[in-house]
Amino acid sequence: MGCCGESDDDLCLWEELILPPATPKSPAVESSSVEHTPDDNSRESMETPPISNPDSWSSLSKDVWRSILERLSAEELSRAACVCLMWNSIASESQVQINAFKAPWKLKEVVGRPSSGSFWHDNSLGRFAISHKLKRSDTMAGLAVKYQVHVTDIRRLNNMMSDHGIYSRERLLIPVIQPEILVNQTCYIELDIYAKREVAVLYLEGAPDGKSSYLTNSVPEKTKRRLLESMKRSLQADDGTVEYYLSISNGNLRTAFAQFSDDLRWEEGHRTS
Repeated sequence: MGCCGESDDDLCLWEELILPPATPKSPAVESSSVEHTPDDNSRESMETPPISNPDSWSSLSKDVWRSILERLSAEELSRAACVCLMWNSIASESQVQINAFKAPWKLKEVVGRPSSGSFWHDNSLGRFAISHKLKRSDTMAGLAVKYQVHVTDIRRLNNMMSDHGIYSRERLLIPVIQPEILVNQTCYIELDIYAKREVAVLYLEGAPDGKSSYLTNSVPEKTKRRLLESMKRSLQADDGTVEYYLSISNGNLRTAFAQFSDDLRWEEGHRTS
């Protein structure tokens, strides 16, 4: 039984990850191999590489195994962790995971610890985002043009149902679509409370100060939370939009709803004109 609950048959995964595929034998060779049974002292037995016997791998040191496993991708490393206790120990080492995460994108450094070790198992481009600090002049359409992404992708990444309430946030996460932008860069692992996701964030200008509201994990008061939930149901809007209209209406649900409705009508009127 493997360390992750696999049967003994599943432990042949080491062959798939490390060993080269076996060369198929021709019928003639197979026939000769059946008939020929050399003794232990024969030249053929002495020339058989130890690597052909999985049991001989147990004699390798942990440092040698580490140098082998460090060549695997992040996905392969997560699978290798289920083969045996030693591989699991190596694959769980922080620096080994970080190196595998960085390698495809040639990142300089990754700063921070994720909330779960499973974060390292997926280092696809969707794991990364650009931090854009919002200005009053910013619009969703303008940001989409600037970063050459779709508005819907920005909304999805930031957990936004509409463009309303964009200014209730300090920043937006922008999807990374050009991998070369990550080369030799430093990314920061952050849990954005508005986007409700953990990503490796790239700051094109400066670095995070660690004091921004989108990185805090404080829980709102019960009263505020009830208002937010009620307003979300009424407006069918995301958290950022609800908080924005609630703030400009001094917490009055009726006023906030009226303001939101007015803005919607204004937007629809300009869209059809």
